[in-house]
Amino acid sequence: MINRPVPIVLAPLAGGPSTPALAAAVSGAGGLGFLGSGYLTAARLGEDVAETRRLTEEPFGVTLFLPGEPSPPDVVARYAETLRAAGLDVGAGRYSDDEWPAKLDLLVRDPVAAVSFTFGCPPTDVVRRLHDAGSEVWVTVTSPAEASPAAAAGADALVVQGAEAGGHRGSFPDTDEGIGLLALLQLVRAVTDLPLIATGGLMTGAAVGAVLVCGARAAALGSAFLSCPEAGTSEVHRTALRSDEPTALTRAFTGRLARGIRNRFLVEHAGAPSAYPEVHYMTAPLRAAARAAGDPDLVNLWAGQAYPLGTPMPAADLMRRLHEDARRALQDATGRVG
Repeated sequence: MINRPVPIVLAPLAGGPSTPALAAAVSGAGGLGFLGSGYLTAARLGEDVAETRRLTEEPFGVTLFLPGEPSPPDVVARYAETLRAAGLDVGAGRYSDDEWPAKLDLLVRDPVAAVSFTFGCPPTDVVRRLHDAGSEVWVTVTSPAEASPAAAAGADALVVQGAEAGGHRGSFPDTDEGIGLLALLQLVRAVTDLPLIATGGLMTGAAVGAVLVCGARAAALGSAFLSCPEAGTSEVHRTALRSDEPTALTRAFTGRLARGIRNRFLVEHAGAPSAYPEVHYMTAPLRAAARAAGDPDLVNLWAGQAYPLGTPMPAADLMRRLHEDARRALQDATGRVG
């Protein structure tokens, strides 16, 4: 696994908050920045990779969504009718592979330090292509059962995502089951010796220290960086991050289980179907209009369970604080057991 001075990874934050400036700042501060490629065209991803390289000479990674199968048209149509009946203007619920082949080709031609995958396990030929290009391959897992096929496919490391995490769950199937991070780390460690990157509900240096003690090689944080000035987080989302409203899991915005701050749309459409990415494209115009209007009730306000602990500050400053606090917490803990 890539050796960095600071064992902190930037979670990819696809859908707007991910920027070259944020990834470069995290890598420049000794961690490992990631670009979220979800919903971007391959051309735009190429531009972001080039811009990140312009901003830093340090290593960074890219996260890819594995495409699934198209959802049943009748399921998509029924949810569209439900939203229209509520007076909402929705778009076409179309399928997309998120330009998967073109993004892979780009990352083989122009490799980055690590390519991580979510929503499934990449085929062995994909892993081989990326290895031949010089990239590490990381796979997101949400259960010990997912760790074994990821290891068999040739993954260099596993991103162990607890149920506390904000944004989409990276599970292979879109399931309602979830395991808390500390329990999951122990369970995954029992079935593999691969390096583990822990993610989910981590907002403080003490939390970073805790997952390192539980066997993780690094901690991946997402919500902690959403309020950084380098992030592309919308203003309505930044405002919501200053609240203490609880989070909840939902499929209402995208058709795939994700954790966000509770709002009216999330509550009123709790029965949304598992139909990704069709529901994402269906609600995209609605969400874009709400962001422009500053309406928090129609926006996917992705955040982990501990998001109220976030503090707006430049990413490099946040990295230094997290690193110092993690070292202090580990020293204090050692003293208590010594």
